Amino acid sequence: MNDHTIEQEIQAKGLTAPRVTPADIEANIVGEHYFTASQAVEAVEGCVHEIGKSPDWGTLQLLTFCVLVLRNGFTVPGESYCADAERFDAETGRNEARKDAITKAWPLMVYALKERLAGQA
Repeated sequence: MNDHTIEQEIQAKGLTAPRVTPADIEANIVGEHYFTASQAVEAVEGCVHEIGKSPDWGTLQLLTFCVLVLRNGFTVPGESYCADAERFDAETGRNEARKDAITKAWPLMVYALKERLAGQA
């Protein structure tokens, strides 16, 4: 079941109490940033590596990060992992990392809604 199907089911049942919707999540995102672990390591000036070991660039390229910036400035990270370089696709990695970040944003936004509702009581 995807978010759209679940949303249709909720509306069909007439569940109209205040809640967080997929549209609310999307509307709360003001920025998104994507990078791989290898890009992060390269970006760090004077990056210190464990003595006697150099980074395995091939492996680091298989880990994709997404950082969502929410309207209030809070950041939510998401990750996507790939075990096989032959199967790695940058766009898929970004999509999966974003999906992971969205999953992490849900409880934060539900908590914020609950706080607002408690303040109104």
